[in-house]
Amino acid sequence: MMQGRSGEEVTMERMLPPARMPVPQAEFRCNSVTLTASEITPMPAASSSRSSSDAAEKNRPLVEDIRLLGRILGDVIREQEGKDAFELIERVRKLSVAYRLKSDAQAGRALDKLLKNLSGDQTVSVIRAFSYFSHLANIAEDRHHVRRRDHHERQGHLQEGSLAMSLERLSEAGIRASDVAQTLAHAYISPVLTAHPTEVQRKSILDAERAIAELVEQRETRPTERDRDENEALIRARVTQLWQTRMLRTAKLTVSDEIENALSYYHATFLRQVPRLYREIEAALPGHEIASFFRMGNWIGGDRDGNPFVTADTLRMALARQSETVLRFYLTEVHELGAELSISQTLAPVTPQMRALAEASPDQNPHREDEPYRRALIGVYARLAATLHELTGTEALRHAVAPQNAYRASAEFLADLRVVEASLVSHHAEALARPRLRPLMRAAQVFGFHLATVDLRQSSDKHEAVIAELLKVAKIEPAYSSLAEDQRRALLLRLLNDARPLRVRAASYSEHAQSELAIFETALVMLQRYGRDALRHYIISHTEEVSDLLEVLLLLKEVGLVRGTLDDHAETDLIVVPLFETIGDLRNAAPIMQAFYAMGGITDMMKRSGGEQDIMLGYSDSNKDGGTFTSNWELYRAEIALVELFGALGREHGLTLRLFHGRGGTVGRGGGPSYQAILAQPPGTVNGQIRLTEQGEVIASKYAHPEIGRRNLETLVAATLEATLLHPTKSAPKAFLDAAAAISDASYAAYRKLVYETPGFTDYFFSATPIREIAELNIGSRPASRKASRAIEDLRAIPWGFSWGQCRVALPGWCGFGSAIEQLLADPKTRKERLALLQRMHKQWPFFRALMSNLDMVIAKSDLGIAARYVELVEDKRLGKRIFALIQAEWRRTDEALSLITGEKERLASNPSLARSIEHRFPYLDPLNHLQVELMRRYRQRRDGDASMERVRRGIHISINGVAAGLRNTG
Repeated sequence: MMQGRSGEEVTMERMLPPARMPVPQAEFRCNSVTLTASEITPMPAASSSRSSSDAAEKNRPLVEDIRLLGRILGDVIREQEGKDAFELIERVRKLSVAYRLKSDAQAGRALDKLLKNLSGDQTVSVIRAFSYFSHLANIAEDRHHVRRRDHHERQGHLQEGSLAMSLERLSEAGIRASDVAQTLAHAYISPVLTAHPTEVQRKSILDAERAIAELVEQRETRPTERDRDENEALIRARVTQLWQTRMLRTAKLTVSDEIENALSYYHATFLRQVPRLYREIEAALPGHEIASFFRMGNWIGGDRDGNPFVTADTLRMALARQSETVLRFYLTEVHELGAELSISQTLAPVTPQMRALAEASPDQNPHREDEPYRRALIGVYARLAATLHELTGTEALRHAVAPQNAYRASAEFLADLRVVEASLVSHHAEALARPRLRPLMRAAQVFGFHLATVDLRQSSDKHEAVIAELLKVAKIEPAYSSLAEDQRRALLLRLLNDARPLRVRAASYSEHAQSELAIFETALVMLQRYGRDALRHYIISHTEEVSDLLEVLLLLKEVGLVRGTLDDHAETDLIVVPLFETIGDLRNAAPIMQAFYAMGGITDMMKRSGGEQDIMLGYSDSNKDGGTFTSNWELYRAEIALVELFGALGREHGLTLRLFHGRGGTVGRGGGPSYQAILAQPPGTVNGQIRLTEQGEVIASKYAHPEIGRRNLETLVAATLEATLLHPTKSAPKAFLDAAAAISDASYAAYRKLVYETPGFTDYFFSATPIREIAELNIGSRPASRKASRAIEDLRAIPWGFSWGQCRVALPGWCGFGSAIEQLLADPKTRKERLALLQRMHKQWPFFRALMSNLDMVIAKSDLGIAARYVELVEDKRLGKRIFALIQAEWRRTDEALSLITGEKERLASNPSLARSIEHRFPYLDPLNHLQVELMRRYRQRRDGDASMERVRRGIHISINGVAAGLRNTG
């Protein structure tokens, strides 16, 4: 994922050595690639400025880390693959650098000839080498980012997107600390981890890379040569492990695998960094109690939309494994806390409550008779161990006493910890509470015994099928699906006012109906077992009518998740969340919700059930449906309409609206810097409430490193505070809104004309991108397409975007905008005035400015020269040339439009560090793309029984992994 602003998601491009950095000529062997410093960063002239020298000094640690990792990897490849393989890789690298950075056409022809003539084994070796360039470079760059952030903090420099900067701005605006604390008391901020069909990295690879990252960090505290030699030996061991670990999975990911992958980020980052984030907020707002406003969410194990492998069993598994993860964390922390709190009551008298907690402990060891904290914590440990067994069926690793007296809820565990804290404070030992006890208390508040809130999700047509079957078997309505919408509403409302269940005893139901109802029944049991926060939301994909919401309420009522009837004190345990995905759905979002709340009993039920209404907005499908500008504009309009509707509902009934943003990694799926994206939301739409998805490789790039993970969490909080407390309350000027609407209409027409109306475009897409090969990869439990067809409408938005990214077109991130601006400026009489308006919009309107920034970045990241190679794979050569010419023309129009609006002739002119990073990263991605094309050609022309094709297939899949790792995003 390539971002364009400082203080944002930590990504590889920003952390490469800046251009013109005066470093000595030295070899950087990166992923078996020997880089000279002058090739990464041209040597400056003698008159180079002091700033260049400063940049060199700032980035010297990064250069040293890259040199170290590259040298080690080069040695490993020489050792493992031999001298010939190493020299081949080196030759490929030199030709690629000459072709890309020096525009050497002869080198390009030589590179093309060399790559086409590689054997299968040589190809795989080269692909692995260049893939690992990205992997190790990312490690070095991530470390350097943390290093620079630490430096700025020590110097007292505030950075965009940091909590310190946001609080400073709030203070300057006259907003008091008490106001901030009050806002947080009513806030709900939640990143939601999801698994998707383009999640490439194996957990084994991620674990090895985490180990390397930790070792690189440790080098800075190893002063002696002997220590550093030992550290280097450990890094070499892990790099050897990487090289000898297969990149690809031999079997498709299961839902269980995806659950474990997600849990690894809790071990690495969330369990410790979320409490640390709270601690920083408390330090910034002294004297104010900070509510637990930050929550983690999870889709894995509960998201059934298009994934037949998610069942009631996987839901049980997800919640049990989450509970086990957090309880084992608590057990470890309580054990360590007991070791630390060796306080004798003969030296420090404890509170009566603490004495009672110690007396209640089953620990009778005479050696601890005067150590009340240890006795009490052994009792706490025993209760946690019993809780672990009761909730998950597993056992604690150590027992001073037998597990007993399980906690009924996490609140009881927290209450015991508060007794310990109060007693420590009473005898001037508060210092002992700060390092471990208070972070543990905050963890208990945030994670409970459930760890993260699991969302349930299913498509509306699946609910309809179950309702239709239930009504037919019960002889209530033989043909529910044929009813008109008003008839459906009336029938569903009547049934929601009927206390009787729909199911008929001893009747037989289809496998689909039984499976769906089992999910609802399991959800009821899981809520009772793990607590109210374990399950909060039921998301309805493809919400198109009010009846889609009522159907789910009726299914919830069928199993007891809705209690009572709408006309008699109904309450719901789950918030029914519509997901508006397509352009048409977004336009209908507010009218649907208005009609829903106008139905008798709905508003009262929601008030009794907590007064919260989540609404999810889909960025991916709306983009695939109408292009990036129209998608963003329709999302903007939908949010404004929903805020107006719930503003009235809030004033009259006290209801709170929370928008859930289904953002992906790429710009074409709503990706881009989270900080700018949140600040670009329409006035009044954040209001301290936000959920957003974190998907695919973005999770690894943002949260694999603990420090970087905390910074990214901090950014969400900072942006939410600014958007809530500093955001203008007035709408954008009418002229801005009218212009955006006109751009959207024209962009939509241009995008639809190319993607959906151009004859042969679908054939082109399936030939000129690796979509077919991606579908064969074992990279996700969910199928790449919703239906067994080649229709783009049925293809999931994620592999759609992933495929365009692999071939370096990135079409979903920019298509349609250039034609729209060309049309807007077509009239010479109004051109000057309209261009001036666009330029004002860019300067004054956060929404438009963020869109232009993302377009600027995605155009800079795309490479039509590389994309042209993929056109060779289209069997119908005339078709390939014709459609690629249309793509090229639209790309140029978009590039020219950006130059006109921003006043910048070159892409990323306002972000030179990112521009340089892209420029110097691409030579090491180019060979992967060239080889991917060559292998795809061989694979698609294969003959039955050709044993060499398995190696070719493996090479294609490794190249997909390498490009994804290099770009640090998917789909």
